[in-house]
Amino acid sequence: MALFASLSERLNHIFSKLTKRGKLTELEIRQAMREVRIALLEADVNLKVAKSFIAEVSEKAVGQQVLESLNPAQQVIKIVNEELIALMGPSNAKLEVASRPPTVIMMCGLQGAGKTTMCAKLAVRLKKQGKRPLLVACDIYRPAAIDQLKVVGAKAGAEVFERGTQAPPKTARQAVDYALKMGFDTVVIDTAGRLHIDERLMQELEDIKKEVEVTEILLTVDAMTGQDAVNVAETFNSRLDITGVILTKLDGDTRGGACLSIKAVTGKPIKYIGVGEKITDLEPFYPDRMASRILGMGDVLSLIEKAQAAVTEQQAKEMERKMRENSFTLSDYLTQFDTLKKMGGAGALMSMLPGAGKLKLKDGDIDESKIERIRAIILSMTPKERDNPQIINSSRKRRIALGSGTTVQDVNQLLKQYDQTKELMRRFRGGKKRLPF
Repeated sequence: MALFASLSERLNHIFSKLTKRGKLTELEIRQAMREVRIALLEADVNLKVAKSFIAEVSEKAVGQQVLESLNPAQQVIKIVNEELIALMGPSNAKLEVASRPPTVIMMCGLQGAGKTTMCAKLAVRLKKQGKRPLLVACDIYRPAAIDQLKVVGAKAGAEVFERGTQAPPKTARQAVDYALKMGFDTVVIDTAGRLHIDERLMQELEDIKKEVEVTEILLTVDAMTGQDAVNVAETFNSRLDITGVILTKLDGDTRGGACLSIKAVTGKPIKYIGVGEKITDLEPFYPDRMASRILGMGDVLSLIEKAQAAVTEQQAKEMERKMRENSFTLSDYLTQFDTLKKMGGAGALMSMLPGAGKLKLKDGDIDESKIERIRAIILSMTPKERDNPQIINSSRKRRIALGSGTTVQDVNQLLKQYDQTKELMRRFRGGKKRLPF
């Protein structure tokens, strides 16, 4: 399901009614704003936040400049977009860096929000920025918490500092000393989660904060819990004065309430969002891009960044050359599918395209298993067959189908798709304007 699909669909429906009317009256705008308010509340946005948001938008939308403009509906949508950005931002909040290393980041949150995994995901991002992070195991209460941090730390390629079940504030102090000695410039402390707000463990967090000079206190909250996530953020902020929030599970069926409410309620920015299970599925939070996606206008900048991360400039040039020369092979076809997978899959990319919400895509509409089936078929071919598909006769097709767990019909279908792709490239190269579909 696309991010905030339900809210996005509702807002698009409301605004489509406005665009059909041409000139707008103040009454029509206020009626539309009432519908927007209901949509926000159904998306689990905090009541006070929703009321304040509608008041701000309404005041600007019924102004003389909007009512007398040539396209008032577009003006209203522009105002809503600007207010959404202001509500969540207004801009990307970067991690603070200590004036003297190491930068100490204390991670906190309830159990089940994905805090320990988030430590490793953050380490991956820090390493890409040229940092040298050290993960610190300070959750001594949850069974296997230390082992879990070691496992995800290994996936991230980050060292884990642990001292068993000794007092977490002491472990944190020793970890910072170790980081100074060994040249780590960032220390990420995985603290104990809690099933609910627990006084003893909250006190422990305050003790860690007193023991070491903390640069960032990041709260990990589950976006799917809606208003509960906002309440948790408010409580943690009142005790610890958090510096930012990481929202997890934004790839799930989330209504968007937490994302739209946290900044307004706590005054603290969302710094990162978790968008999947993989160790690389952590993205900086950009309020303007999120507003654009909520309004169904896509997120082309994030799409470009994903493409740049998945494909090197040299690979892009080589693929361009092959397309230009029409020397595109099945091995190249396989590379394209692998690149798509690196970028999060077809479904994730579709949600970033402008107007994706209007397609009303549901879970299963984009069948990722078909892509895996194509990969299996190509991988079952010999290098010679991939470079020269014309040599694949009936007996070879049977062997490929058997090796990939598919049917000869599936192999034929893939070869037909490949031929159509080659023909499309040939027509582009020949300068013909008409496409074969």
